[in-house]
Amino acid sequence: MLTDNYTEKLIGMKDAILLNVENIQDTMIIELKMEKRIHECPRCKAHTSKVHDYRIQYVKDVPSFNQKVVLKIHKRRHVCPACGKKFYEHIPLVPKYQRTTQRIWAFVIDELSKVQSMKEIGIRANISAATVARILDHMRYSCDSLPEVISIDEFKGNADGEKFQCILTNPSKRTVIDILPKRSVDSLCAYFAGFQLNNRKQVKYVVMDMSAVFKSMAESCFPNAKIVADKFHVQRLVTWAFEDMRKSVQKEFHKQRRRYFKRSRWLMLKDPEKLTEEQFEQLSHMLELSKPLAQAYYLLHEFRKFIHSPDVHTAKKRLSDWYMHVGTTDSKEFERFYKCVDTFSKWESEILNAFESGLSNGYTEGCNNKIKVIKRNAYGIRNFKRLRKRILHVTAY
Repeated sequence: MLTDNYTEKLIGMKDAILLNVENIQDTMIIELKMEKRIHECPRCKAHTSKVHDYRIQYVKDVPSFNQKVVLKIHKRRHVCPACGKKFYEHIPLVPKYQRTTQRIWAFVIDELSKVQSMKEIGIRANISAATVARILDHMRYSCDSLPEVISIDEFKGNADGEKFQCILTNPSKRTVIDILPKRSVDSLCAYFAGFQLNNRKQVKYVVMDMSAVFKSMAESCFPNAKIVADKFHVQRLVTWAFEDMRKSVQKEFHKQRRRYFKRSRWLMLKDPEKLTEEQFEQLSHMLELSKPLAQAYYLLHEFRKFIHSPDVHTAKKRLSDWYMHVGTTDSKEFERFYKCVDTFSKWESEILNAFESGLSNGYTEGCNNKIKVIKRNAYGIRNFKRLRKRILHVTAY
């Protein structure tokens, strides 16, 4: 037991000699020095242990025992007898020109993987938020090749003067590939042009919402890829059309019934098979008050049957039938549904590709939610490079 070097285990530095430990308020000051060793001259490579003078260096370390920790190191400055070069001895855990230990860097890098602000990390590590940002700046993330399946979506980043940025993911492996600074066609094409043509030809699927910008980019950059329209964004258009119908209908009711419709809207959006008898009766009374609303309700849930089609052939038939059902209506109130038909007709092959491939933007949308939390905790990140690195670091864990 007497041979165990507890100082080395506690401090984490071999050959360290503990001189004193002092507690000042919430800070623990550990005074130490290194055992005298032979050093190599950085200029002429001669070996020497001759000491020219000493200096005291204060180095911040990771908090321990619920206290801030500062290492007070008695540091030797050696002199080379061969060439006269003066240099300081090497201190393990303390990088050159730094006033923090390597443990601080490891601690900060680990904390940056969690959704919290740099200021909070700095307080816990006993360093400034600017130092945390500089540690983040030293991190490197790059994308050398593209997978067979990629998903692209935009998010509101407000970084470097651009309102929207793009996220690129691999939905099959559930990983984030990269964060792009702009969403314009030119910017996206320029980015993907940086990859080899053979690599871009290997991309089989590009998953997106029904964005003309993303579609134009995919057709230009990925000649062999099939474009997949995300089911959620497709269904959302029909849900919005139904909601517009409900709002226009309930405006004609008196105040009390209007409030009732607004508060009971979830009954119309809920799967009919999951309604209780009481809820189904309540829904029936609501639909009896307006024939257009009942028709819109039918169109909404018929479209949901299409979304849940088991295969592409069933989906194609159900979508064609839905077009026919919308065509049987003849009223300005259904104008939003007519627009849906026009949009789906233009994107029909991309929509049906979702049933063939089974791919969606679900993982990408989940990453977008996490990005919102990162921004909210940081009160916004204006520097795009830091925003990109923070997102890639958080989503990597």
